[in-house]
Amino acid sequence: MAQLRLVWKLLLFLVITIGIGQGLVYREGARLFGVQRGITSPQFLLFFEAGNFALVFALTWLLSLAEKRPLGEYGLPLKEAFRGNFWIGFLLGMSEASVVVGLVAIFGGYSFGELAERGEDILKWGLLQLVGFIFVGLYEEFLFRGYLQHGLGRLVGFWPAGVALSVGFGAVHLSNQGEDWVGAASVVIVGLLFLFTLRRTGNLWYAVGLHAGFDWAQSFLYSVPDSGELIFGHLSDSLLHGPKWLTGGTVGPEASVFCFLTMGLQFLVVMWLFPAKKGEPEVEAPAMQD
Repeated sequence: MAQLRLVWKLLLFLVITIGIGQGLVYREGARLFGVQRGITSPQFLLFFEAGNFALVFALTWLLSLAEKRPLGEYGLPLKEAFRGNFWIGFLLGMSEASVVVGLVAIFGGYSFGELAERGEDILKWGLLQLVGFIFVGLYEEFLFRGYLQHGLGRLVGFWPAGVALSVGFGAVHLSNQGEDWVGAASVVIVGLLFLFTLRRTGNLWYAVGLHAGFDWAQSFLYSVPDSGELIFGHLSDSLLHGPKWLTGGTVGPEASVFCFLTMGLQFLVVMWLFPAKKGEPEVEAPAMQD
């Protein structure tokens, strides 16, 4: 009976957050800021991601009350908000994007181009995109690795739940303009990386920082597509040129062969920064406590 109740709660969570919430927030954002094919405005990005995060956070809070569990148990303990792990993750996310774009450039696939913005506009668009991508990290991590991961993990185990949700994470990105199966595969792997950080750190703040830092560096600093989406107000008129295996094509450098290499390195970094506790199993048996 407890398992059946949990299944219904998980289904309800999916229907409200993805089936209903995303559509409502998207339509309101399009009404306020407009939607242009192939390019996203920072204002729309911020509205869409912050609005959806607010919905996921509120629903998770209500479910935490219903389940009589601390809200922080679902991955975002407020006492850890924007502390050390977030900023370490953010810097490593920026570093990974820099290494990927740098390798693409070394092999002749990336040109920075002329500055697209000047003076105060660089600060304005840079800050607006920074806040927007922090909400991207908050929303996507809390949606896929918050209540859903916690609840499904109690049914089938931590890793089976995480693998299933990472595949879903990749599938959702296929709806982006310019995304393809290679980019989606990259998203699945990065989802597993974020899952691994949850396992090793105990919460999602490192993953949120890593996610935000990588996306912001790609979209603003290096001005390349991010999961097939180009953000207005980027720093330069950059160009990607060369074979798809090198540049990632319309997806952007996250579908480059070099991104798969750097994601492997990120796993090693997490293992080094957050070693497994002695005697702690890497795979949990499913446990129902409801």
